[in-house]
Amino acid sequence: MAGKKVLIVYAHQEPKSFNGSLLKIAVEELTKQGCSVTVSDLYAMQFEPRATRNDIVGHLHNSEAFNYGVETWEAYKRGALSKDLVEEQKKVQEADLLIFQFPLFWFNMPAILKGWMDRVLVQGFAYDLSKAYDSGLLQGKLSLFSFTTGGGQEMYSKEGIGGDIRYVLWPMQHGIMHFCGVKVLEPHICYAPENVSEEKRKEMLAAWSQRLKTLWKEEPIDCSPEWYFK
Repeated sequence: MAGKKVLIVYAHQEPKSFNGSLLKIAVEELTKQGCSVTVSDLYAMQFEPRATRNDIVGHLHNSEAFNYGVETWEAYKRGALSKDLVEEQKKVQEADLLIFQFPLFWFNMPAILKGWMDRVLVQGFAYDLSKAYDSGLLQGKLSLFSFTTGGGQEMYSKEGIGGDIRYVLWPMQHGIMHFCGVKVLEPHICYAPENVSEEKRKEMLAAWSQRLKTLWKEEPIDCSPEWYFK
């Protein structure tokens, strides 16, 4: 939709990968719609995933015992977070839609993306103790998790050995995005692209492109435990 701002946080090492193709399609299609698209390519940026003392510029609130959550909260309030965090927070603040593009690693997002979540979405910026979930500080934004799996769709069913894929989404969509007040769109999952035919891969890419054309008309999911565990 024209005028909308989109941040795509991309976590894959290889531009020519299937994830890279999904990213390219998203950038092209959303730009074509008149959206302003920004990409945080975490591997290319050599984004630091570790949450450390280096994230605070200047003095610590408590130099006797380091508490990352407390220190980043205090640093955020006084404008003393490291430059890379401030830059990412600005991208998040300006975005109407956050898309996370990544391969599923061990039933989770890659460590570099989890590090982005840990370091960027600090207290005071994304949430506060009295302002979480529907009252989270990032209200008014949409999010979408777009990812690939190694196993096929049958593996990630309720009857499959991996269990329902929605179980995996609970900590990502509910525990992070919804906690911060962000509404969540239906995830976009490409199952086992490395183990299917070239024709099937093309179908997957076409389906993503097609979905993006009407993305702004979609309603968010019901952010409740029932969506995940019913």
